[in-house]
Order: sequence, then C-alpha cells, then structure tokens
Amino acid sequence: MPKKYNNSEDKRKAIFRELVRLAYDKRLKEEINKIPYRFSENKTDQNEIASLKNNILVGMGLNPTAKYDTEMADSLETAFKLESIKEPIVTVNKNICEECHDNSCTDICVNNPEEGLLIDSGRCISCGKCITHCPSRAIADKIEFIPIVKYFEEGIPVYANVAPAIAGQFGDHVTMGMLRTALKNIGFTDMVEVALFADILSLREADEYNKLVNHQDDFLITSCCCPVWINLLTKSYSELNDRLTKTVSPMIASGRFIKTIFPDAVTVFIGPCVAKKAEAKVPELKGAIDYVLTFDELKEIFQALTIDLTTLEEDNKEQSSYGGRVYARTGGVSEAVKITVERINPDRRLKFKARQADGVKDCKKLLDDIINGNIEANFIEGMGCKGGCVGGPKRNINIDKGKNHVNNYGEQAKIKNPIDNMNIVHILKYISGVSKKEEKIIDQLSYDNLLLREYEKD
Repeated sequence: MPKKYNNSEDKRKAIFRELVRLAYDKRLKEEINKIPYRFSENKTDQNEIASLKNNILVGMGLNPTAKYDTEMADSLETAFKLESIKEPIVTVNKNICEECHDNSCTDICVNNPEEGLLIDSGRCISCGKCITHCPSRAIADKIEFIPIVKYFEEGIPVYANVAPAIAGQFGDHVTMGMLRTALKNIGFTDMVEVALFADILSLREADEYNKLVNHQDDFLITSCCCPVWINLLTKSYSELNDRLTKTVSPMIASGRFIKTIFPDAVTVFIGPCVAKKAEAKVPELKGAIDYVLTFDELKEIFQALTIDLTTLEEDNKEQSSYGGRVYARTGGVSEAVKITVERINPDRRLKFKARQADGVKDCKKLLDDIINGNIEANFIEGMGCKGGCVGGPKRNINIDKGKNHVNNYGEQAKIKNPIDNMNIVHILKYISGVSKKEEKIIDQLSYDNLLLREYEKD
C-alpha cells in the first residue's frame, strides 16, 4: 500500500525527494517509470497516474503535459539536457485543476483579480500567491534542481548564490558556515552571499541618488531587490520608468561577477522567491544566473540526502556588511542606501527621506500615490511580499522569525556600512583593472559595465 499523505502538496514534495535520492544513487533513469505507481492510490486510475507524472515533470523543470501513456524516461533525458528552464515558470496541472471548483486561487491574483489568473496572459508578475493559495495544489513553479545534477557529476564548477533572507531559514542555530558546508556536500563548489552584491548596489544607488535628487520634487525609485515590484511597475506603471534606477538586482550582479571570473561556471541562486526564477530569464539579464532554487526546495534536497546541518563543521567567510544583509526585510534597502549616501556626502542639504511599500497591494497604493502626487519622499522602495524577502512564498519559517534572524545576522557583521566593505574594492578593482593607487577611490571605479540595466522600453 502506498503511504498516505496529508495533502497533494506533501505528496508532490515526496515525489521530488524521490527524484533527488534516485538521481544521487544514479538509479533515476531505470526507476523513473515506476515512480507514479509507487505514489498512486489507484493504479488503474488513468487521470491519477497522469497527474502524478505531471508532478514528476514539474519536479524536473518541465511543463506538466503528461498523459497516462507518457514515457517518463524520455522526459528525464529532456530534463538532463536543459541548460536553462523554459518559461512559463508557473504552471497548472490540468488533471488536478479541472476537478477543482474552488476559486480561491483566482481570487488571490493581486494584479487583476477580476480577470482571473494571469499565468498565460503575459501580465503575470510571478508573485507566487496563487501557488500557495491553490486549494488543490494544481498550480506550481517548476523545480530547477534535477538539470543541475549533471554538472556535479561532470565536475563543472557550480556556485550557490544565496539570498540575504537565508539567515535562520534552516534552523535557529544553523550558521552561514554550516550552510556553506552543506551546499558543498551536495556538490556545489562554493557559496557566495548575495548580500555582498547588495553592498555594491548600495554604492551604485547612493551614487545615482546623489546625482539625480537635488530638488524638493526629485525622487528615485529603487530597483534593487524585488522582481515583483519591478514587474508591477514596468507592466502597469510604465510612466514611472524614468524615475527607476538603472541597476540590476544583487542576484544578477552576483551571477555576472562569477561568470566574469569563471566563464565556464554554473550559477544557482537560492532564495524564497518564485519571481526570481522569472527574473533570471529576462532576455537582457539571461545568462547571469543559470538556475534558481527556493528555500523550501533546498530543504527537501537536504532531507532527501539525509544532511543534518546542525552536525556540520563551519566554513565561515566574512563577505557582507550590515547594510547588505538587511536587504532581506522591508526597509533594508532604504537603510543601506541612506547610510551610504550620508557617508559619501555628509554635508548634503536635501536630506534622504524614504518611503516603503510592504506587499503587492501596498506597492500598488504607493505607485498610485506617486502618480497622483501624494508622496513626501525622495527614495521609494517596494517589496512585493509582506515583510520583504523574508515573507517570500517559498520561505521555511514565519515572517517575524525570518526578520529577527536577518536583523541579528546584520548586527553580527564586522562591517556596518557598505562603503567600508573592502571586498567591494577587490571585486571592482578586478573587473575594472584599476591600479593600486586608485583602489581606495571607490566612486571612481567603473562598475557600470557590470551593473547597468536599462528599463526604458521603446
């Protein structure tokens, strides 16, 4: 008898763990056609078998298009050949969806709920809310791990670029050093904290703020972290594009830097966000980050491979400042840019005044206020999830706990202000070919070729 699961989400996670276990045991090819029947409650129910096969496809980064007679071994070959996951990122398992008559997933769509789900409309902002609110768990984002396994087996360097929100996500006493060791045990070459690149972006945005905000009516909209915020703004409030900073996200900057040093490396971002999977595939950004995993997916991988993080030795590296680490919660970007601006230009007469939006509805309200001239701020920050990245749909812990861990990790930083992070100097010096005499003059380093992104559309 197959094991009973509390819900379809638990079963889907169990199927993914089975894929991971078999992949590492090098038995996935010979066993994959058997997996649907191991999890089936009625092996003669063709719709159930097709639905389970679709869960396998999504678990391998493919579209859920399986029928009862689909050969899973053929699909596995396709998955292993994927150099990047194809869009759409958010998919619907129609075998499950067509039997469900609950509209709560439709009602939760925050961009245009009156039109229903926007998954196939080109206007989906990839917030992931429909995934977590789908009562039958028919909606899911593709998991991008199985295509990565081949690189581990071939000895190709694979770097884990972890989001600042990762602090505390895998246990109260699991340190960054333990996480680095765990990721290396999986097969990653090393772990890079994206908070380091948040420090770089703080310098970039502080510099842009200093140049562009000089009068009472001037303001700058940050583009640093949240792809949901950027998707919402560029798709529905395009008249504000000229106020948007031209920097890429720390995720993209981290991937570009690794590819600059190691052109043949594979880069994998790990965070709490579905929208980051879509951001990595934006045409002008594509190639910086090859794959994206979420915290809950990484948790299942650790479980599948029986990795107990609390028992691991620490492999610590001091990479980021307080400012970069607190990017993970609402207000963190504003705080990091503010303290950087104040260091760059302490005598500035027009003071830094920020306003933040917390969650998609609040983002829409803030953007409407800007359009209507109802703001008294000159730096605008939007976070698509309540609480910021710590509130992402693929987090492992609750928002308040995540925020506390991020703040505590920030306070532990030996470096407080991004401008004091000497790792930045070494990075920018490497990219720019700056001589030793110039390396201390951070604002003269040429980092535009790494960080510049144009959002304006023709």
